[in-house]
Amino acid sequence: MLNVRNSNERGAASFGWLQSRHSFSFGHYHDPKHMGFGPLRVINEDHVAPGRGFDAHGHRDMEIISYVLDGALEHKDSMGNGSVLRYGDVQRMSAGSGVVHSEYNHSKEEGVHFLQIWIEPAGRGEPPGYEEKHFDTASKQGRLRLIASHDGREGSVSMRQDASIYATIMNGGDTLIHPLAPGRLAYVHVIRGGVSVNGVPLAGGDAVKLTDEAAVELAQAEAAEVLVFDLPR
Repeated sequence: MLNVRNSNERGAASFGWLQSRHSFSFGHYHDPKHMGFGPLRVINEDHVAPGRGFDAHGHRDMEIISYVLDGALEHKDSMGNGSVLRYGDVQRMSAGSGVVHSEYNHSKEEGVHFLQIWIEPAGRGEPPGYEEKHFDTASKQGRLRLIASHDGREGSVSMRQDASIYATIMNGGDTLIHPLAPGRLAYVHVIRGGVSVNGVPLAGGDAVKLTDEAAVELAQAEAAEVLVFDLPR
């Protein structure tokens, strides 16, 4: 079964310096029909103005993944980590028993555009942790590149949940198939461009939940960048 969510149906937030679209309930946006999917709890698409950002704030018991699309995202946290993330960088912060962090647009001239993804961990109260890796365009071109997994296989960042996140950049005649084990869920988020998912055409910002499907099939791509989530129920 496929359940499509079009881009314009997402929640919206505008604070001048921040323009955000929420795939699931978050902050002032509440929709009981969209509270999450399996352990996937948040996908926020954020545009942050030059020199602005999120002041230091706390999190607990959440796997937080940042996927930068354009610009430079500056990160600092109470574990002593500090970095600037750019396109191709993937950051995983395990909030665990508690962590404080800030996120800012590193540039004073250009905006930053990124996805923030929250996945509920399998356990609670574990020590916080941090990891970041770079995945270049070539590694995602015409293939599903594993970027996050429970065991860090294939050079992905590791997270504390039995879930996998794949990224791909597709064009023209590319067709990709990701088999799903019995009982698994899948969620496909189209970052930009266009692609069909199991025969359903989607555009940038659109997403689809897949339940009781044998596989995810991506085809008919037009300058598409896509995330595929393989999730437990």
